Amino acid sequence: MKKLIMAAVAMGCMTLAEAQDLKEIQLPEPDKTRGTAVMKALSDRVSVRECSPEELSLRDLSDVIWAANGINRPEEGRRTAPSALNKQDIDVYVFTDEGVFLYLPQRHALQPVAEGDHREVLAGPPSPARTQDFVKAFPVILLFVSDLSRFEMTGERVKLMAAMDAGIVSQNVNLFCSSVGLCTVPRASMDEPAVRRLLNLADHQIPLLNNPVGYPKQ
Repeated sequence: MKKLIMAAVAMGCMTLAEAQDLKEIQLPEPDKTRGTAVMKALSDRVSVRECSPEELSLRDLSDVIWAANGINRPEEGRRTAPSALNKQDIDVYVFTDEGVFLYLPQRHALQPVAEGDHREVLAGPPSPARTQDFVKAFPVILLFVSDLSRFEMTGERVKLMAAMDAGIVSQNVNLFCSSVGLCTVPRASMDEPAVRRLLNLADHQIPLLNNPVGYPKQ
């Protein structure tokens, strides 16, 4: 993450002092021309649980987050991922070794939420049998949280719609990573109570899925 912050500094988006305080990071405009054909991406898609220790570049971070749930029709505020009733209930949180950030699609920026490395809360519930610590080796983990209050209704159907929306956002990440040669795997495991405490989530905010993202292991 330090390289990402320094890249943002070089772009004039923030000062070094601000970087140390985890100020908002303005992401570069997404490159909408990259990647392979959709059918090739589907053919190549695979879940990968090992990656290189190399940090994700600011360019790749910008593009994968925009692909996940960025705004692709600015005049209407519509997203790359469809959502039930267009309620846009999914928020994307970005976990790195330096902190946790909330993606702000309207500004294509990352807003600091918590300082420090908290990737372990996405490895799964604390347990001697826990086997998913591999996620902590990924430089970035994207967490998808549904805000059920945006549906302005209640019931089991709402939870099903939220799960569907999170799945679509995750699939956007999977296909983007397949298309440009990044590694990822969709996951539901996490220490939900710890995630809730860390992000200060309300009862109507449900953490559903996460995708670790990194470069292929050499």
